Amino acid sequence: MGIHVEDAIDVPDAKSGATDVLCDRFSEDGWVRTSVHVPVEARLTVYVNLQEFVTIQCTPEKLNFLVLGFLYSEGIISGIGDILSMRVCEDDNTADVRLSKADYKLPTQRTLTSGCGGGATFKTEGERIDSDFAVTPKSVLSLMKQLLQEQMELYQLSGGLHASALADAENLLVVAEDIGRHNTLDKIQGECLMRGLSTRDRVLMSTGRVSSEMLLKAARMQTPVVVSRHSPTGTAVSLARDLGIALVGYARGNRLSVYSHAERLGRPAS
Repeated sequence: MGIHVEDAIDVPDAKSGATDVLCDRFSEDGWVRTSVHVPVEARLTVYVNLQEFVTIQCTPEKLNFLVLGFLYSEGIISGIGDILSMRVCEDDNTADVRLSKADYKLPTQRTLTSGCGGGATFKTEGERIDSDFAVTPKSVLSLMKQLLQEQMELYQLSGGLHASALADAENLLVVAEDIGRHNTLDKIQGECLMRGLSTRDRVLMSTGRVSSEMLLKAARMQTPVVVSRHSPTGTAVSLARDLGIALVGYARGNRLSVYSHAERLGRPAS
């Protein structure tokens, strides 16, 4: 018996990811003590078939999506049908996942990533994307504007977080926020699995830099266009070229830079 989608989609509101603290602010008028919102930082330990698998530093919202998305991006599951049961307990910061294959052997070789909080991945190779998907630069810039101005609820409340979004050529479909850039992609993947929403032939948006583990997650999602408001790393650019992904950086205002497969954004062949 699989997990209940209806129960799993019941997620807390944005304020669960922020808390109030006192701080002393200085301005030309002098010092004042005030209460402000800051992001909550939590550690979630994931158990798979009663074995401790990984501990994720994260923002404690949409944790069910985070767990599912992480397991999918790491190749532990190929879909919801591989999950026999899943229980996320926020009180003791644990997730208990039982796979339909009770004898599944978990990977043990872990790579520490450049993500916030010291992320980890067990996957080092990506699947090349074979797709004719294309989008215009104006559409990409419009999508980034939508993300920054309309969808970053927790960031508007506390700041200090990253946001990512899955989009078609015109609209944002799923948005996630977290202290970890890579966590936002896992949350998106997990929500899409729950909702039965395809990630193939979509645009993946991010407010943070794009590193190699982000590209590998995008490849797993089969998203041919990855867009960031900031810079990609050199390894990410190399991976994007090999994997058939158009990698876009510095998408701000009316400008952007394309580091690979610019033909997906309408750049004529030279």
